[in-house]
Amino acid sequence: QVQLVESGGGLVQAGGSLRLSCAASGRTFTNYVMGWFRQAPGKEREFVACISWSGGRTDYPGSVKGRFTISRDNAKNMVYLQMNSLKPEDTAVYYCAAGRVSRFPLMGSEDYSYWGQGTQVTVSS
Repeated sequence: QVQLVESGGGLVQAGGSLRLSCAASGRTFTNYVMGWFRQAPGKEREFVACISWSGGRTDYPGSVKGRFTISRDNAKNMVYLQMNSLKPEDTAVYYCAAGRVSRFPLMGSEDYSYWGQGTQVTVSS
């Protein structure tokens, strides 16, 4: 079992920044690819970013590439999502996820076994 707890969400104006954090506990953190997803009301869950076991590789969809940065601190069992130049369409509940799969990148929600409870991000125009 892996427990994930997100924090750092909130209300921000368009063009602003937020940093999300995800604290992991349980099994060996470095065994897992870590990802961030988001879900807006009435929409399906969407891949936002993922990072490899050591943190050496990352992947993003085009909608956030160049604006969002995922990172991890394996010594602290933490994953972060730095979000810059936020847009109203970034408004969603953001979820941290862990996947124990021996390939990268992992962009499908079905690849992840553990999920946090989510943190709300609201970007006003």
